[in-house]
Amino acid sequence: MLAADSFTQAGNEADEIDYGRLKGKRILLAEDNDLNAEIAMEFLTEAGLFVERVTDGLACVNQMDIHEGGYYDLILMDIQMPAMDGYKAASLIRGMPDERRRRIPIYAMTANAFEEDRANAIAAGMNGHIAKPIEPKALFVLLARAL
Repeated sequence: MLAADSFTQAGNEADEIDYGRLKGKRILLAEDNDLNAEIAMEFLTEAGLFVERVTDGLACVNQMDIHEGGYYDLILMDIQMPAMDGYKAASLIRGMPDERRRRIPIYAMTANAFEEDRANAIAAGMNGHIAKPIEPKALFVLLARAL
């Protein structure tokens, strides 16, 4: 598993991102808010990433279960969603028997950007946290480090 990271400030690192390395990577976006999902998907697809969206944690776990390990390269996970929250979904993914599924990078996306929220994300098995509203530079710094 990748080391736990927290990316809320991008600084000048965004100038050094090799966007070509991101092209073709497959992201699973778990976000119940249509506007937030649309914004994130726009940023990601413009950079050449493939994005599949689910609207709750249960659907996220199901997507991980139906695809072979390695199908997705990273999960961006909202925390507060219907049916199952992001913490529970991440915990279930971390318990999957297939190592490639279990080790997928998972990053929380939430408006709750306090240290306690970051700690809760890490405790649930996530690799880090990014604050909403999503700042494109911070998102791509996160992706460049994780992928």
